[in-house]
Amino acid sequence: QVQLVESGGGLVQAGGSLRLSCAASGRTFSSYTMGWFRQAPGKEREFVAAIRWSGGSTYYADSVKGRFTISRDNAKNTVYLRMNTLKPEDTAMYSCNAQYNFLKYWGQGTQVTVSS
Repeated sequence: QVQLVESGGGLVQAGGSLRLSCAASGRTFSSYTMGWFRQAPGKEREFVAAIRWSGGSTYYADSVKGRFTISRDNAKNTVYLRMNTLKPEDTAMYSCNAQYNFLKYWGQGTQVTVSS
């Protein structure tokens, strides 16, 4: 059974930093693309960042480029999202996603709130 468990969210002041973690279990993820998405109240879920587990290619939404960094730890089966220079508009529920072809899995999410 695939499980994605996020952690690391919280309340931070504008300009601050947080690191989110996504611990993956239940299968081998070497062929998967791991991603972070976010959804703010009243808005649609949007893509934030992604990383190919094999090879490590990374992709970012324009709104977070230069501020957020996605990475993975193969030994721990964990994907991270380092978020720097946070802005109030980054406030959202952040969810981890694992995707391979038509297979898609989601975690429960972790709340990030950035105060101005």
